[in-house]
Parts: sequence; C-alpha cells; structure tokens
Amino acid sequence: MSMADAVFSSFQFTAGDYDPRQEAISTNKQVDQWFEMDDSGLMELFSSVFDEENNNDTMEKKYESLRNLPPNVSDDFWNEIISEEIEENLEAKQHHHLKQKPRSFSLASCDRLMSDYGNILTMPREGNMNNTGERKLSMDEILRLAGERFIQFSTNRVDGISMFIHPYGSFLSGLSMDDTRDVELLRLLLVAGEYVGTQHFDLANKLISRCLWMASGSGSPVQRVVFYFSEALQEKINRESGRRININEKKRKPEKGLALGTNNTFLATHQGLPFSQVMQFAGIQSIIENVKTAQKIHLIDLQIRSGIQWTALMQGLAECKIQHLKITAVGTVDQRYMEETGTRLLNFANSLNLPFSFKVVYVTDMREFEESLLDIEADDTVAVYSYTMLRSMISKSDVLESVMRSITRLKPALMVVIEVEANHNSPSFVDRFIEALLFYSAFFDCLEDCMERNSEYRRILEETYFGEGIVNIVAADGQERITRNIKLDVWRAFFKRFGMIEIELSESSKYQASLVVKQFAQGSSCTLECNGKGLTVGWKGTPLHSLTAWKFS
Repeated sequence: MSMADAVFSSFQFTAGDYDPRQEAISTNKQVDQWFEMDDSGLMELFSSVFDEENNNDTMEKKYESLRNLPPNVSDDFWNEIISEEIEENLEAKQHHHLKQKPRSFSLASCDRLMSDYGNILTMPREGNMNNTGERKLSMDEILRLAGERFIQFSTNRVDGISMFIHPYGSFLSGLSMDDTRDVELLRLLLVAGEYVGTQHFDLANKLISRCLWMASGSGSPVQRVVFYFSEALQEKINRESGRRININEKKRKPEKGLALGTNNTFLATHQGLPFSQVMQFAGIQSIIENVKTAQKIHLIDLQIRSGIQWTALMQGLAECKIQHLKITAVGTVDQRYMEETGTRLLNFANSLNLPFSFKVVYVTDMREFEESLLDIEADDTVAVYSYTMLRSMISKSDVLESVMRSITRLKPALMVVIEVEANHNSPSFVDRFIEALLFYSAFFDCLEDCMERNSEYRRILEETYFGEGIVNIVAADGQERITRNIKLDVWRAFFKRFGMIEIELSESSKYQASLVVKQFAQGSSCTLECNGKGLTVGWKGTPLHSLTAWKFS
C-alpha cells in the first residue's frame, strides 16, 4: 500500500469536530471533491501546590504561519515546482523505475499509528483569530488538511509521478493566506519524506530545498518544525548517499550540564512548561504514600537533574519525624554538577531540620552500575526514581538488562518511572518519521504557547535538543540511532520480565498533577489521561510522557 493510502486512512472528520469544508460552503466557496470525503519561582510553586492539598501515524502534526511571502511570489513559486517535477520525471526510464521501486510507506504501519492518535484529530478546538479577524486554523486542523491534500495529489499520479495541482485553488481558497501556506508547507514536507523513503533523492532534494527556503528555525511553530524535519531528511540523504555532513556534530553542541538541568535553560523550561512538574509532583506523592511509615528512606535517583523536585519530597516528609533521608544520585554526566545538586539539597534539608545525606555515584557508562555502589543499609526503605533515564539505554539492550537486574536485587519498596510516550524505535522509516512529527510538533506548539518566541532558552532547547533528536530519529540507523523511545505498553511487557508489578497511582497523585496544571496560564492545553494504572501527560491530546509506579514481587 502507498503512503497516500496510509494518510487517507488517518485523516477523518467526525461529528463535533471543526470541519473547514463547512466554512467554505457557508461562504459560497467551491469545495474540492476530495474534501467531500532563579529557583524562587519554583519554590513558590512547590509551596502553593502542597499548601492547597493540605487545605483540602501516517503523517500528522504541526505547521502554523509561514513568514509572509510577497503576493507575486506564490504563483511563480508553485509553478516552478510543477514544471521542474514534471520535467524531471517524464523520461521513460524514470517512469519504469518509479513503477518498479518498492514503496516504503505502508498502510498497515500508518493504520497502527493512527489507531493511537485518532483522538488527536477529532478533538474540537476553539478557534483563534488572526490580525484581520479571520478564524485561524489550529495545528490539528492544519495537519489534517495537509494530510488530505497529500492524499489528493498522491492519487493524481502518472506511473507513480505526483502531478501537483495549484495549491491556492479550489478548497484552500476558503482559507486565509497564512493557513494555506502552512498546509502547503507541511504537504511539501510529506512529499519530501515520501521521496526519501523510496530513495528518490533527486526529487526529495528539490522539495527539501524549498521547505528550507520557506521555513525558519526562528519563525512560527510550523516553520520551525518543517525546518528541523527538512534538515533531518537532508541528513538522511547525505548518509545514504555517502555524504556524511553530520548536522548533529556540525551545528548542535549541547550545553555542558544541560542534561543535569542545572543551568538557566533547564530552569526556564521547567518553569515555563507544565510537563516535568506535573509528573514530578504526581511521582513524589506516590513515593511519599509508599514510604511515609519508614524511619530510614534511601532514594536512588537515576541521572539526577537539578534536584529541585526533591525539595517537595523533603517538605512532605519533614513532619513525618523520619530518622534519616538519603538520596543517592547515579549519573554519567559531570560529577561536579551532581555534587552541586547535593549541596543545594543539603542546605534545604537543614532549613527544615530534616536529617539528610547525599551521595554521588558517578559512572562513565551505566553498564558499570551495580547495587554494591549504593551503600544500602539493612534497615533502609529503598525507592528508585527514573526520569526518562531508561530510554537512553534502549539502543544498548545489554546495559538496560544489567541495570534492571541490579535494581531488582535492591528490592525497592517502589520504583517510579517517567518516560517519553512515543514509538521512535521502529525499524520502519515511515513509522519513525510520523511518530517524530507528531511528538515534536506538540512540543513546538507548547513552546509557542508557553514561552516567548524570542526567548534564548527556547532557541537553545529547540536547536540543540529537539533538532538533535529529530535528526537522530529520522536520519540515523543501527547503533548511531540512540533516540529510541518506546510506548508504555512495551515498557510494561519489559518490566514484567523482572517481576515488577504495576500499582495504581492514587487519587492524591492524580490530584497533585491537576493542581500543577492549574498553576500554568496555558494549563488547560496540558492533558492528563489515565493509561491503565498509570498516567499519560500530553499537549492538546497528543501524548508526550507516561508516569507509572511499580513494586517488586
């Protein structure tokens, strides 16, 4: 099955969903027949949340407004695409090649993806207005229209050649110019992705060049997503054709210590976006409920970051009259940052008169991790906290197995696991491309709503980390592909092998999550969904992270 078939199965209008066709009909537009189908702020948040409690696939996602193109550019621009593409493909040998070339985009894979994400496309959205008073399409609507346009053009093929139709005609004439450009820019990316998947690199290069010309790493969310995915497609072409101009190495040098979260970029992200705080508060509440009767608590934090979340745990335990709280930070990044984290936590514990100690276990590779490094005492009640750490070991299955065996031998009272809720581990290019597009589009949309567009922290996050992740998922293969997120159901099957038993997140944990959401101006866009006994945290319906709690048999 073709990619067009896959996309067609994905984009469906349902009752109650905003349907742009109706807008076109109501305005007597002709409808295309295809469419008949400093940490003080953080501390205040910690206090406010706890005080309140004590008182009581295929293709989808993202592209908004393009930078304004002059009116006289659009027609010439699209006509150039039409003429060049047709001219490139009218030779008989190329006809034969395209007919015989196996297609990499399968209907089965896209159907599976969209069974997971179908709810995203059917959620009604409140309309935004642009500067001229026109209704501006939401990201979801733009993505759906781009997918339907892609299907439309894909079915107009001659021996596999996509015969482009002028983009500003027919149905899209009912949209604003900005929305039209967004839809068409995203459709161009889908076509480029299809050509990369089928290894028609000459055709893909032309479309990628146009995407990069129209998009920008500093523009609107649509432009930024297209920019980074276009770069990733170009990198994949370079790799497969032997031109190894590695974008990761050339452009994206991670800030020292950002993985630990001890710098301003992390703190700004932590303050501005709801996800980490939502999951941390719910996870901490689960820990408190499971260890509060213990006298000596030993918390193992795999790859600790700023440690700011543990101040909330300390507050929660301060009145429990425990004998001692010990946190052991296990990490592979700069040991100095972990020690600085420990110093801050020790000072905070002293302010609460809480007996506390902090230990750093620095390893150059997680395969060196073993329980003997942790100094577990016989009367310690052990809890393990893993915040998006296990995902980093998916590409090294022997390391992941080793770490999990070591954790099992600790016999912890509880293990809290926070992970990325996406499938970026598929060997199928289309699966990874689509999942990454869905996932990162939601993040770019969130950053647009929650952080200033000219924020240096937003730029660093997108360019250094999101851009790097997109390139790795889309372009890399084998051992080089280290970004291999998997979904919660896969983690559940994996944990079962180690005798881990999932426990229900309490109503208090869910309540903590809901309280944190309310602290954010855009909190209503942060979606909390129960997933079995765990919790899925997302943005406007797109799942981004999962939170689960486990005991050991």
